[in-house]
Amino acid sequence: MKTRRIVADSLVYLILTLIAVVWISPIIWLVLQSFSGDPNTESAAYFIPARWSFDPWIMLATNTVNINGSIETARFNWFGMITSNGSLAIGSFINTIWVSLLSMIISTVLTLCSSYAFSRLRFRGRTMMMRLILILGMFPGFLGMIVIYWTLEGLAPGGGLRNLFMLAIIYSAGAGMNYYVSKGFFDTISKQIDEAAMVDGATRFQIFYKITLPLSKPIVVNVALAAFMAPWGEYITSAYILGGAKSPTFDNWTVARALYGMLNDGDFNSRPPYWRIFCAGAVCVAIPTTIIFMFMQKYYVAGVTGGAVKG
Repeated sequence: MKTRRIVADSLVYLILTLIAVVWISPIIWLVLQSFSGDPNTESAAYFIPARWSFDPWIMLATNTVNINGSIETARFNWFGMITSNGSLAIGSFINTIWVSLLSMIISTVLTLCSSYAFSRLRFRGRTMMMRLILILGMFPGFLGMIVIYWTLEGLAPGGGLRNLFMLAIIYSAGAGMNYYVSKGFFDTISKQIDEAAMVDGATRFQIFYKITLPLSKPIVVNVALAAFMAPWGEYITSAYILGGAKSPTFDNWTVARALYGMLNDGDFNSRPPYWRIFCAGAVCVAIPTTIIFMFMQKYYVAGVTGGAVKG
């Protein structure tokens, strides 16, 4: 039995190791390519670069491209740049942070409020509404993108409403439909606490804000992280809503649109430096989310497991 257990454990660890290698190899390859100093496109075919350099990061930060010793203005705006008329154009990285934070705030408030209402309040049509929301949630959000686009064009022809603020509103518009996990967490909090607070004269909002939310820190962090991550690397909606009108300074781009532009608009085949800049940009995008998850992981896991106890 001992020998059989050792063989079984060894086989399991071997399979898990192989899966880990397959999963983490592209990430390591991407990081290594972001420090490649090889000007040729063929450097992407090698796992370890032939020459090391910080040039991809320097070009990413300065919005320039070094092509055969000739410095050219890049076809993207990452951290920000000074335009020809002396004004500051906000970069796509800052734009994405702003959109993600605004969307996170609105989405968190809507999700927590709808979850608390479904958990604590009893009203006619409550069960049917929850089932209907779950059914609607099965359809991908981009199915309504054409309708959203022409609605914005109808309200403000010429793209007046197709801006970063409206993009954040679109991202957070359906946040209340993501009630199921946080509702399950609220169900684990004893209703006797609410009843005791009502006896003392507390209103529903006071109970929610001063009692329920402080007891629900894990699920609040869980909802906030999910709301922040949703628009952070999203490409389809941002490209469709904002990518129609190209600006000379690319001031309406998000990081996903900028990364796509490095390979598409940057002409990958004839301009090899754009590939290395793309790798540096991809690593740069992953840094904030990695740091957030490292510090918030315990709350995220507690929120997911706590919300899955009851439904």
